[in-house]
Amino acid sequence: MTTPHIAILDDELEIRQVLITALQEAGFQTTAYARATEFEAALRRITPDVCLVDLGLPDRDGLALVHRLALESGAAIIIISGRAQVQDRVTGLELGADDYIIKPFDPAEVVARIRARLRKSTTAPETEAKRARFNGWVADFNRYLLIDEAGQETGFSHAEGEVLRLFLDSPKRLISRAQMLDALGGAAGESFDRAMDVRISRLRTKLREDPRNPRLIKTIYGAGYIFLGDVHWG
Repeated sequence: MTTPHIAILDDELEIRQVLITALQEAGFQTTAYARATEFEAALRRITPDVCLVDLGLPDRDGLALVHRLALESGAAIIIISGRAQVQDRVTGLELGADDYIIKPFDPAEVVARIRARLRKSTTAPETEAKRARFNGWVADFNRYLLIDEAGQETGFSHAEGEVLRLFLDSPKRLISRAQMLDALGGAAGESFDRAMDVRISRLRTKLREDPRNPRLIKTIYGAGYIFLGDVHWG
């Protein structure tokens, strides 16, 4: 099995050193960058499994970078930031981050969050299908694209793709919050619930759902969600 590669972007040397030490002791391969320009240049040569991204960067807007990574990269994205306001966390998740960790943090928590993000991808069979057709749509998980009947393409993030894949693998079956937590990893609580709400809302928008009466992703209040599409893989 290939050792997971974690890319770290933070302009504070002490933070980088703490993360490198903790992650390498946990068995991960790491690379670290102090500037967004260096980080983005490296991504043209390497493909990390997880990107740890600070928002307070000296040469780039951190949220804009997260949004770009979510659309263009297959890596999971975890924000590590001193911005502790609820709105900052919500915005980060809405822009495509998989998780949000507030500074100061316990390095062991970062390791645990990364392992949770990697759990599903490292246990999935390598031969699993990467394209699904449903109700006039094609979901292409190689390119992270939704394609409509006219051929118009809409990108989705790694985080959104995890939720979409979960729905497409279990159509017309109730998926509870507990099942989502078990399948996708993470820490139970308000942050996980909010992250799921954000991702499902964004998927509904990209699938052009009526938010008041969605046809495909139905909320069963107090129970979970049901995906009502007719799904065909391959």
